[in-house]
Amino acid sequence: MTPWPRKDDSRRDASRKTEPGKDRKDRKARFPKDGSRKKAAFARRGRPEPRDRDGPAILYGWHTVKAALENPARRFRRLLATENAAHRLAEEGVPTPIAPTLVRPDEIAAIVGPEAVHQGLLAEADPLDSPDITELPAEGLVLVLDQITDPHNVGAILRSAAAFAVAAVVTTARHSPEATGVLAKAASGALDIVPIVTVGNLARALTALKDNGWMTVGLDSEGTADLADTALRGPLALVLGAEGKGLRQLTRQTCDAVARIDLPGKITSLNVSNATALALYVAHTRLKAGG
Repeated sequence: MTPWPRKDDSRRDASRKTEPGKDRKDRKARFPKDGSRKKAAFARRGRPEPRDRDGPAILYGWHTVKAALENPARRFRRLLATENAAHRLAEEGVPTPIAPTLVRPDEIAAIVGPEAVHQGLLAEADPLDSPDITELPAEGLVLVLDQITDPHNVGAILRSAAAFAVAAVVTTARHSPEATGVLAKAASGALDIVPIVTVGNLARALTALKDNGWMTVGLDSEGTADLADTALRGPLALVLGAEGKGLRQLTRQTCDAVARIDLPGKITSLNVSNATALALYVAHTRLKAGG
């Protein structure tokens, strides 16, 4: 029987021998220290991106970067653009508070990952400041997210929030994705339109809203009534839980009411971002009609 080769066996693949330092350089190129590859891997698995509170927000894609450039509250660290994207920015009159650095498309792909649709634009910017929940004007609609961690879902929720003129999205400091990367791309510019209020304790935040005159309605499959049949008044806060877990017990208890969304088909549940869009339509229609 032929034994397995030892480490010093002559059968060792000679092709693995490289010039001094080359393998280390290749590894650095494949695994940059900014953590972008790690964040991309987490996003592909539907998990929240690792947090880097001191790091910049990574924004890529035309709508995402355009909205950020048009937001006077944004402070940029650098702006990367392909030649075509830079021409488009100039042609459409998009303000560029920082001069773009011209790069090849693969240089942006090396940062955001080969599967990301960056459309030739990437910006690194400081994270936006989080307003205090007591500063929200007591009018309109807000969304409250109870530990929704998938960046794709939160991004899609922000996009729907922008479409329905939602005043703010309230989320927790823990168990929520960072406002960067995949989330920003899924939001398609809404990240720079809808303020995100980050709170440490969701139950206390809901109580603060109620003290300021907000009606708080939780959405849950076990709600006591259909949202379309629930008496609503403004200002209104819709509270949504994570898929599977739903609303946490203390969150449910703090809400003024807990409603469900009745569906006529054989599938009676929706992805949380789709359910949010439907709930916003129902609530917007009811409030417009007077409750």
